[in-house]
Amino acid sequence: MKTIHLTTSDRFFDFSVFVLSFILLFIVAYPLWFVIIASVSNAQDVTLGRVLFLPKRLTVFGYERVLADARVWLGYRNTIFYTILGTFISLSVILPAAYALSRKDLKGRNAVMMYFVFTMFFSGGLIPTYLTVRNFGLLNTFWVLVVPFSVSVYYLIIARTFFSSTIPLELLEASKMDGCSDARFFVSVVLPLSSAIIAVLGLYCAVGHWNQFFLSLIYVRNASLVPLQMVLRDILLENRAYADYFADGSGDWSLIVESMKYSLIIVATVPVMCIYPFIQKYFTKGVMIGAIKG
Repeated sequence: MKTIHLTTSDRFFDFSVFVLSFILLFIVAYPLWFVIIASVSNAQDVTLGRVLFLPKRLTVFGYERVLADARVWLGYRNTIFYTILGTFISLSVILPAAYALSRKDLKGRNAVMMYFVFTMFFSGGLIPTYLTVRNFGLLNTFWVLVVPFSVSVYYLIIARTFFSSTIPLELLEASKMDGCSDARFFVSVVLPLSSAIIAVLGLYCAVGHWNQFFLSLIYVRNASLVPLQMVLRDILLENRAYADYFADGSGDWSLIVESMKYSLIIVATVPVMCIYPFIQKYFTKGVMIGAIKG
């Protein structure tokens, strides 16, 4: 086996790449690591800047206060429901629409696509949208968080690009010769061949629904319908109000808020972080297809 001899410039280049990669990894990973160690460290040490790389005086006080609130579990239940149902509705609308727009035999597909793209740059605004949602009777219902805003044009473009570059026309023609209808072809052939883009769009939609905050703030008033993000916001604001009220030193609410702040971040992000590794292998492939040819 022939031995490859690296020159000085090659070694310097490899060393530079290693150092740059380590710096980038540190920049990306350290904030997450800091949140984790701060959530289990004494709030006073965090406030004074003593927590840098390792936790100080381990404590789970923040988690105890957050998880002891019954509203958190109600928010979890609502958010899981919104995420599952909302993702299913979004994929049920986006995928068929994207496939139809990828078919060259669809008359007027360019005009329809321009109509979709137009909405990416111009919208009716918050007040007209609110009035429309109210007129449909969706205010203060769980449907308002999963139906009216279920279509993302950006995701539609990614899926359309994927279908155009992945599903060959010859496969459709062969299926039609066997008596396969368009709907049957989409369900039996297209979807099984599109696991990558389904996983990517499913992740995008699920994360969007999981982190949903603004829509619930505008359209939901019933406390039993609010998602987790709204619950965590309310808990943090309530404790911040107590901290401001007892700012004269008669209470320790400022440290409580500091401890809860990092615990709230972990509580809100852990479920998504647990799901991501299982679909990571599809993520890069689907994103690159949309990025290169989209």
